[in-house]
Amino acid sequence: MTNNPHRTQKLIFTALFAAIIYIGIWVLRIPLPAIVGRPFIHFGNPLMILAIILLGGGWGFVAGAIGLGGFDVLNGYAATSWLTVSEVAVMAIVVTLLIKALKLRDHPGRIVVVGIVAGATKVVTSYLVGVSEALMVGTSLNVAIGAAFASLLAAVINAVAAAVIVPLLYLALRPVFDRMRARS
Repeated sequence: MTNNPHRTQKLIFTALFAAIIYIGIWVLRIPLPAIVGRPFIHFGNPLMILAIILLGGGWGFVAGAIGLGGFDVLNGYAATSWLTVSEVAVMAIVVTLLIKALKLRDHPGRIVVVGIVAGATKVVTSYLVGVSEALMVGTSLNVAIGAAFASLLAAVINAVAAAVIVPLLYLALRPVFDRMRARS
């Protein structure tokens, strides 16, 4: 195994983001009533999106999967943690492709578009997770589709929060990450 300072730095930041994502859910969790699942408002999603932007799709996925998936496993959502990790994978793909298409590094103002699209993606993935959860407990497809739609309030609130929080945190943290990259 070779000693690669850049890889070590990525591992450290990935672990840091995983912990911050977990804490972002654990510290502020506002449960909402829903027909399907047990949704709640939290800061985990914006932090996961930020990890994907700053660390890249692969490392950001690992941080999000550990932070969000780990929270699920340790807090009573273990049966559906695989759905959470699947959502993180979709988000990593969408955000990575969007960053490449927008050439985000050249135009930091485009981060708002990334936040909005990531939020919209979260609503879609939350809907699909809701349908899957309803089907897992034995409801019919028609009932699952309706129940998942009726349970989207938390996803919409989290999406709006992501659209606001991601650009603000990115603009605050990007200079720090740029300085650290320049040193390595």
